[in-house]
Amino acid sequence: MKRLRWQLVVVVITLAVIVLLLLSQQQGVLPGIVDPVVQPTSGGAYSEALIGSLQRLNPVLDWYNTPDQDVNRLLYCSLMSFDERALPAGDVIETWGISADGTVYNFSIRDNAIWHDGEPVTSEDVVYTTGLLADPELPAPDDLKGLWAAIDIVPLDDKTFQMILPEPFAPFLDYLTFGLLPAHLLDGVTAAELVDDEFNLDPVGCGPYRYEQLLVTDGAISGVVLSTFPEYYAQPAYIEEVTFKTYPDAADALLAYQTGEVLGVAELTPETLVEGLQSTELNLYTGRLPRLELILFNLNDPGLPFLQDSALRQALLLGMNRQRIIDRLLGGQAIPAVGPIFPGTWAYYENMPQYAYDPERALNLLKLEGYNLAAGDSSLRAKEGEPALEFELIHPDQAPYPAIAAAIQEDWAHLGVKITLTALPYSELVSEHLETREFAAALVDLDFTGQHDPDPYAFWHDTQATSGQNYTQWADRQASEYLEQARIRDDYGERARLYRNFQVRFANELPALPLFYPVYSYGIDQSIQGASIGSLTEPNDRLTTLPAWFLESRLTAPTAAPEITATP
Repeated sequence: MKRLRWQLVVVVITLAVIVLLLLSQQQGVLPGIVDPVVQPTSGGAYSEALIGSLQRLNPVLDWYNTPDQDVNRLLYCSLMSFDERALPAGDVIETWGISADGTVYNFSIRDNAIWHDGEPVTSEDVVYTTGLLADPELPAPDDLKGLWAAIDIVPLDDKTFQMILPEPFAPFLDYLTFGLLPAHLLDGVTAAELVDDEFNLDPVGCGPYRYEQLLVTDGAISGVVLSTFPEYYAQPAYIEEVTFKTYPDAADALLAYQTGEVLGVAELTPETLVEGLQSTELNLYTGRLPRLELILFNLNDPGLPFLQDSALRQALLLGMNRQRIIDRLLGGQAIPAVGPIFPGTWAYYENMPQYAYDPERALNLLKLEGYNLAAGDSSLRAKEGEPALEFELIHPDQAPYPAIAAAIQEDWAHLGVKITLTALPYSELVSEHLETREFAAALVDLDFTGQHDPDPYAFWHDTQATSGQNYTQWADRQASEYLEQARIRDDYGERARLYRNFQVRFANELPALPLFYPVYSYGIDQSIQGASIGSLTEPNDRLTTLPAWFLESRLTAPTAAPEITATP
C-alpha cells in the first residue's frame, strides 16, 4: 500500500507539471518570463549572382544595364526615396518644402551625410549631378534630359538648395531618386568625358556600402566586392561584406547557388523558377513589377464600330479567363490586374469595379446589347446592320505572348467573337502599328519601370491621342480632367480622390482590358535573416532592405516580466 501511494503521488505531480507546461505554451511563456529576442549583430558576408556583366559603376550611366544598377543601389545615395505605398521619403534629403504655386522646391541635406572618402555631401554635388542629367551628350533617355534642362538648380548654401520648375508638376519628386555623384572628385568632367573616366571602375559613393575591389577572371571583370560604410547617415548595414558575381544567363546564376558559389540569385526567370523551387534551402521572394499587360483597342477605327461600344469591351473582359492564363502559361508568376494604377500604392482605389471571369454573364451582356448570332455565320455575333464581331489581335512574337494570345482567342470564340492573331517583333508592333494607329487590338505591356508616382497621364489623356502614347485614342474629357488636376496638386489626399475618380471612369469605359501585373522572383539562401521585398519599381528595389538583413545575431537573456499591480 505504501508503494502504491508513492506511485500515485508521482503520477499526480507529473500531471500537474504537464498541465502547467501546457498552460504556459498557450500563454507563450512561463509566468514571469518573457521570450528571448533575436538581436541582429554586425558580421558575415553575402554573395549574389547577377545576370549579365558589369560595365560602369556610375548611377548616371547605368540606364541600360541592370547589373550596374544593382551594385549602384548600394554604393550611392539619392535625394529622395519612396515607401511601400509610393509616398515620398527623404534619403540624403532631410526636409523639403513646396511653394504655394507648386513651382519652387526647397531642400535640406542631412548634416551627417558624407561620401565614402569622408567629404560632406553638399549642394554642389546636386548641381553637378543634375547638370550631367541635362547634358545632351549623356547616354540617357531623352525625356529625362529634357526635364532637367528645363529646371533651375539654385544652391543656397552647402546644405540647402532650390529647384525651380517652369510649371507645377506634382510627380516631380519621383525624378529625385537618381544616385548622386561627388562634385569634389568629378567637377569639370563632362558627360562625354565621364563615359570613359576611371571613376566608373573605382567609384566613391555615399550609400550604405562602399567599393572595395573588382573581381577579375581571365582578364574580364567578373564581379565586385563591397563593404559596409560605418559612417552611413542612416542605420549602418549589418552584413559586413557584399559580393556580386556576374554570370551570362539565369541557368548559370542558379547553378552558382547550387554549387555554393553564392548565397543569392538576382532573378529566377520562368526558365529557372521550377528548378529553383526545388532547392530546399533557397527562399523565394516575389514582388510585383511596375508593368501592366493589357489589350489596347483602336477606338477610332470606322470599320469596326463595335470596338467603340463599352458594353462589348466589358463582355470581352468577363469572357477572358485571366487566372487560367496566369496559372498555366506564366507559372503563377503574375497578379490579375484591375486597372491602370497599381494596387498597394496610395493612389489605388480598393473598391474598383471587378470583372472576374464569368462567361455566362458576358453572353447575357452581349445579348442584352443586341449582339445576336449572325445570319451568315452561326458561330459569330453581330448587331443588326453592323459587321460581325471579328477583328485582328496583334501581339509580340516572343514567348509568352503567342500562347497568351491563343488562350484569349479560344476564350472569345466561346462568346461568338472571332479574332485572328498576328505575331510581330515588338519594335515593329509599336512603330508601325501603335504609333501610326493602324491596328484593331494589340496585346502589349505598359512599362512604368523606375516610376514611383502612379501618374498614368501619358497613356490615357486625350491630348496624347493623336501623337502621344494614348494609342487607344480614348478621348474622354472627364477622365482627362481628373488626370490634369492630379498632376498639379501637391496634396496627396486630393490627388488620391482624383485618381479614384479616374479609375472608376476607366473601369466603366474600359478603353483597354487590363490582364495582369507580372511579378519578379528573387532567391536568397535561408541563412540570411531579415530579408524581405515588396512591390518593385525596378529590379534593384529588391536590395532596398539589404542593410537590415543579417547573418549573425544574439539572443537577449530572458528577463522577468514586469509585475502588474491593481490600482483603486
